[in-house]
Amino acid sequence: LRIGRVIARPFVGETTATFERTYNRHDYAVPPPEPTLLDRLTARGSRVIAVGKIGDIFAHRGISQVRKAAGNMAMFDEALGAMDDAGDGDLVFANFVDFDTEFGHRRDVAGYAAALEAFDLRLPEAFARLRQGDLLILTADHGNDPTWAGTDHTRERVPVIGTGPGLKGGDIGLRTTFADIGETVAEHLGLAPGRYGSSFYAAIGGHA
Repeated sequence: LRIGRVIARPFVGETTATFERTYNRHDYAVPPPEPTLLDRLTARGSRVIAVGKIGDIFAHRGISQVRKAAGNMAMFDEALGAMDDAGDGDLVFANFVDFDTEFGHRRDVAGYAAALEAFDLRLPEAFARLRQGDLLILTADHGNDPTWAGTDHTRERVPVIGTGPGLKGGDIGLRTTFADIGETVAEHLGLAPGRYGSSFYAAIGGHA
């Protein structure tokens, strides 16, 4: 039996009318089989600030600090605080789980759209915190189309959007692995190339 992760989802309520999940979710993940980007960063003395369930996903390996909150907007507040606290060479890694849990799995199209709009309205707060040499990447780890049948994840290519002061941007093409994002972050933060993926840092103006 090959198990990668067990997810505990506490709830309150005793009937279908009162059932409601709480934000006390906990993911029990199998530790990564070899050092990840997070391990490599903390090993050299950089900090990795995990916002949301990131710490659980990586079995709390390579994590310097965990910040949690209930809901996307509270999570955004924590992410902004982490950006304020981060120094050169540090990584802020945030996961906004409401898109998946509250709207994607529940096929709530209107709720998903409203959540995206609320998130978009707050992006200028993050952009304003970016300093020269910083890189911000927005992406997803899978699809969860709220217009699709069923309640499971859906299969589509996810967006990869990056920005930062001094980066001219560019087309990164169709990538073949999530590891490319990790390698891009590694190059940006001055780490040697890892075993998996290829960096697209040069394509977005990283060497300009």
